[in-house]
Parts: sequence; structure tokens; C-alpha cells
Amino acid sequence: MPQGKPEVVPKDGLTTRQRRNRPLLAVHTGEMKGKSTAAFGMALRAWNQGWSIGVFQFVKSAKWRVGEEAAFKALGKLHDDTGQGGAVEWHKMGEGWSWSRKQGSEEDHAANAREGWAEIKRRLAAETHDFYVLDEFSYLLKWGWLEVDDVVSTLASRPGHQHVVITGRYAPPELIEAADLVAEMTKVKHPMDAGQKGQRGIEW
Repeated sequence: MPQGKPEVVPKDGLTTRQRRNRPLLAVHTGEMKGKSTAAFGMALRAWNQGWSIGVFQFVKSAKWRVGEEAAFKALGKLHDDTGQGGAVEWHKMGEGWSWSRKQGSEEDHAANAREGWAEIKRRLAAETHDFYVLDEFSYLLKWGWLEVDDVVSTLASRPGHQHVVITGRYAPPELIEAADLVAEMTKVKHPMDAGQKGQRGIEW
């Protein structure tokens, strides 16, 4: 896309403005860090446009405090106090994984995931938010906790003008096929390769 201009204009009957303003489904996948970071960067732009933001974290521990959460909650308060930007909601839907030991059985976690997805489906149907971040959501599909066909069909038929960004490794082919924007984070180098642990301001 030289200078941000598409090389091909499809004959889909849409005007340039209509095509430009289509609601997008984006997927950030791959083994390298930066998937969630990129999604939250998009959410910052959405907030600046005055859009309502809904963040749903499915996998990280509810005890894990990420820097983006504090920042977006501050932006949400700024909106509530002054009207600047958009409204923000941040929800931790899962019981925790990766940085903290799981509590409960796998079926408990699967049930929680299904309940979280049911809530998102309700919000999509009601057009609650303009911009959704479904953080680490692809793991739920890989583990079989959610039906891929249900997720893809729900997202494809969502009403109104709702953008959705999904992050996480192992995004299934069906989700990638349905998405409008797909980015794969590929590792070239990482400090952990040299034995360095995560640090403040970089990983959280």
C-alpha cells in the first residue's frame, strides 16, 4: 500500500468513505511479545476519537496488574470527569494462567470462559462498545473451551460499527480467514534469550 493507498479497489458497490469506515476484525497472533501492546495502542486511538472502549482479558491472572489497565482506567475517569475521549470498561474474565497458579479445575476455567464469551455476545448484540479488545482470547479457541464456528459467525454478523481486536498465540485458521487485519509477531531477538527476566515499564 504505497503512501497508504490501496493498490486495488474492489467492485463491491461501496463508496470510498463507506469502505474506509467499515468496522474491522483484527487478530494479533504469533510467538513474540507485543500482541496486546499493539491492540492497546489501537484502543488509545479509539479512545481519542471518543469511542467507547471495552477490554476483556481472558487469561492473565486477576491479580496481575498491567500498566495498560491503570492507564485506561485513568483515561476512563478523565472521560467521566470531563467528557474527553471515550468511556472505558476493563474486565478480567479468566481465573489466571501463565504468571500464577490456576485455582479450580479445567472445566471451571472453561465454564468461566464460556460465561465471559456469552457476556461479550450480549454486548455485541446491544452495540455496547465501539472498540473491543479481547486479550489472550485465542487460547480459549485452542484449548477447545469455545467453539470456533460460534465465535467466527458471531463476530462476522455483529451489528453496527463495532471494531474488535483479538490477541494471543495460535489463532485458528478460521479466525484468521474471517479477520480483516492479521498481524503475526515473530521473534528475532528477546532479552530472555540472554537470561534476562521481564522488567517494569517493558513487560508490565
